[in-house]
Formats: sequence, structure tokens, C-alpha cells
Amino acid sequence: MTVAVTADIVGSRQLADRDSAQRLLDDTIARVEHDYPVSLRALRPTVGDEQQGEFPTLESALASLLLLQLALPDGVECRFGVGVGAVGTVPSASGDLHDGPAWWAARTAIDTVHELQRRAVQTARIRVVAAAEEDAATHAAVALANAYLLARDQLVVSMNERTRRIAYGRCLGETQAHLAEVEGITQPAVSQALASAGAAAVIAGFALLQPHRD
Repeated sequence: MTVAVTADIVGSRQLADRDSAQRLLDDTIARVEHDYPVSLRALRPTVGDEQQGEFPTLESALASLLLLQLALPDGVECRFGVGVGAVGTVPSASGDLHDGPAWWAARTAIDTVHELQRRAVQTARIRVVAAAEEDAATHAAVALANAYLLARDQLVVSMNERTRRIAYGRCLGETQAHLAEVEGITQPAVSQALASAGAAAVIAGFALLQPHRD
């Protein structure tokens, strides 16, 4: 089983500087890959505003995508479709193409995010779909993940850029004192920013996604 991720840029056609947005996204993906190297194949551009990557587990994918959401600056947001299932390759003159149930599920997942945003859940950014042939336990885990993600996305989307930066640092183990120095603010101001945004829950959730955690 592999976890496939498809991403696109929210509102890419309305961006004033699409080239700059892509560079920011590429740089942010590279930063997350450096700080948290868990992917089998890092997110990379494919066609238009779409990115694709692969992860070894659902937990590693959700943790990495949270860091990416937190690290992106204002003005650049992504949607993510996460597919759980088998991955294969199809021979091509330009090299093997990644294909299979995980990728089909990822496409269904990102289409679902679009639909949620158009309807009742405008803050939705990530959705997980398991391939039909995955076992009942996997489908149950995916349902729980989606319940968690609806709440997590609500919190992250509501954060301002500074609070996201601080939450990113805290997820990776930086102290509040260090982050205060970096941001040029006091440690109590860091604590207040995290508390008022509900970031402590996001950070605790990130910790629970790490290996060897109960």
C-alpha cells in the first residue's frame, strides 16, 4: 500500500502573478522536504497547477501536508487529494508513469475537496479516499482521518501567516523562546498567538501522527 497525493493551487487562475506563486510553492515544498524528509517521492509539478507525490503511510502524508499548509505564505493555498491503495507504473517513451488505485483515489479525493468548498465546508483543504479494494480497517481509518482533517483545516485556514510560522516551528520542536526571537516578539506574545488560534490542538495532532506514538 502506498499513499498518493495530488495537490493544486487554490484560485490559481485568479492569481496576479502565477509564476511567483509557483516559485513560492516549489520553495516551500523543498523546505518541508528538508525539515521533515518522509516522502517516497516529493510533491512535484505535473501539468498546470497540479503537484503529485507519494508517501509510505497515511500518517506521514498528513503530517507533511500539515507542515506545507503552515509554511505557505499568505496568497498561496493548496488543496490536497490523498489516495490510499496500490501504485503501479505504466511504461512510456518519456519514462515510467505512476498509475494505479491509489492515484485514482487521490483524484476522487481532490474532486471531493472542490465539492466541499463549493458547498458547506469552504475551509476544507484535504480529503482522503481509500481504493475500493482496500480492507475494512483501512476504510475505517480513512473515515477517522477525514473527521480529523475537517477540524484541522478549519483551524489552519483561520490562522494568520505569523501564527502559521510559529505553529510550524513548534511542530518541529522549536521552543517558544527561540520562535519569539526569530519573530521579534515576546515569548508571551508567541504563547498568546498559539492559544488564540487553537494551534495547540494542531501541534498536538501533529505529534500523534509521528511513528511510535500511542
